Amino acid sequence: MAATASTANMARRLRAFKRWMKSQGIDCSDALEITHSVEQGICVYAKCDLEEGDVVATIPKDSCLTVNTSAAKDIIEDYGFEGPLGLSFALMYEISLGHASPWAPYLHLLPDSEPLPLVWTLDEVDSLLCGTELHKGQIVKEDKVLIYDDWKENILPLMDSTSLKLNPDFFGVEQYIAAKSLVASRSFEVDDYHGFGMVPLADLCHHLEAGTASNRQQPYGSEFVSVLAIKQKGSHCDIDGSLCFNHKTGAENVHFSTELSKGDSDNDTDDSDEGKNTSDDKPLDENSCDDGISEDPSHLRDDSKILETIIVKSVKAGDEVFNTYGSMGNAGLLHRYGFTEPDNPNDIVNIDLELVLHWSSGLFSGRHSRGRLSLWRRLDYHGCDSQNSEYFEISSNGEPQVELLILLYMMLLPEEAYNKLDLYACTAGSLNLNETAISLEKSMICFGKTSKISKELLLTKSVCDALSGLADARESLYGSSSVDNDIDALKNCCISDRKLYHSLTLRVSERMILKKLRTYAATAAAESHTTTAKGFLSRKKLKKRA
Repeated sequence: MAATASTANMARRLRAFKRWMKSQGIDCSDALEITHSVEQGICVYAKCDLEEGDVVATIPKDSCLTVNTSAAKDIIEDYGFEGPLGLSFALMYEISLGHASPWAPYLHLLPDSEPLPLVWTLDEVDSLLCGTELHKGQIVKEDKVLIYDDWKENILPLMDSTSLKLNPDFFGVEQYIAAKSLVASRSFEVDDYHGFGMVPLADLCHHLEAGTASNRQQPYGSEFVSVLAIKQKGSHCDIDGSLCFNHKTGAENVHFSTELSKGDSDNDTDDSDEGKNTSDDKPLDENSCDDGISEDPSHLRDDSKILETIIVKSVKAGDEVFNTYGSMGNAGLLHRYGFTEPDNPNDIVNIDLELVLHWSSGLFSGRHSRGRLSLWRRLDYHGCDSQNSEYFEISSNGEPQVELLILLYMMLLPEEAYNKLDLYACTAGSLNLNETAISLEKSMICFGKTSKISKELLLTKSVCDALSGLADARESLYGSSSVDNDIDALKNCCISDRKLYHSLTLRVSERMILKKLRTYAATAAAESHTTTAKGFLSRKKLKKRA
């Protein structure tokens, strides 16, 4: 009964939203079908074949919820709110207006918040994200602290203002975090004047849920194709940001563009009140196309700029239409948008420099490690840098960053070879050279920023053992639960439990990369042993001939 009531309620809201779009001059092509179900949420399907260049929607910029279109514009300007803070406050303000907001039918379709780790409790962050890239760097916790301070400094003082009369139920810290999650995951930059904004229809649908493409029951077809992106008409610049349609990583297909064109909400309990026009309060008849709202958008389009949604990759009738976030790993997707994708080719795992130095301290003296690290830096090598942390990336196929291999190679050099390389490095520095060439361990290796070092030469048996040790050390951060336990938990997890499902997907994807790193190291070690053995036999034959 509850599911049936929820479905009926959402159906009413969706019908009211479609009527509201007409009143705002938002034109959604008949070639698109917007549907809703309990299992899939809101989805967009192609009712006919769509080709590259087809315009499937036009959206007046004045219908976008931005700082400049919101009723909170004066407050935002008076208090100097800028960027995401301003848009988040505008969104909170419009939500507080209820049916009186011009965007009420659109706002009623949005979730209360997006399931970003930002809105999770600290206990959930610690238990679900333990060991992941989002947890070990305290990224989520730092986000929470910054956003709370932001709210305390900017929003809280407004609630004490008698002239503004803000309802505290809509402007508390939880409401601010919820608004921030919606803005972070759904807004995009409209133009220089409007800045970032919420775009009805263009940020309506849920993101593509990881692992659902092969399991969904589709009303029209069986294939899932990402075909949407957004662009400004009259220019060739894509607009970065979230779109309305379901999202899929790395498969961009639709654009928004702008042109100079000449040319109330549903009631949850009573269909007769559905989709009221906020300007004249006339009730809407759900069976009427007009429903008390003018369908002629010319008064809204006069001299206004229009956003266009354009197909940039063909899609067949019956296929679901997706947007993409571009190339992003699961840690980034979960952090910024609240979802993950299985087998994400953009996934990485980071090995912190601090972890490398900790590994080195177990084998060598502090003086040894500091000297090798110093030499590595003098030869102009460095890892990736983010938030005052230096690290090395391990790609989705388990291949380590070459700078890590070079550092491990130098850490493991015999003292005589190290001194030789150190001398050459000093000489190269005094001669202002870009690289140092030196024969080490029977191989000629060129070090320096302009050099291209063969990984095969660096992957000695000792370096491969070091890689395996680092993989084990990184793995230990996930706690006592094994990767097999995580895989079993993910198989048995319902995707509707979004926090658990996506955190497990992230953990499994990262731990599988570490498993691939071990395989990479083991394979390279075996090849190194074979190469060494062949070299030894060749030298032995030459001696016999001599």
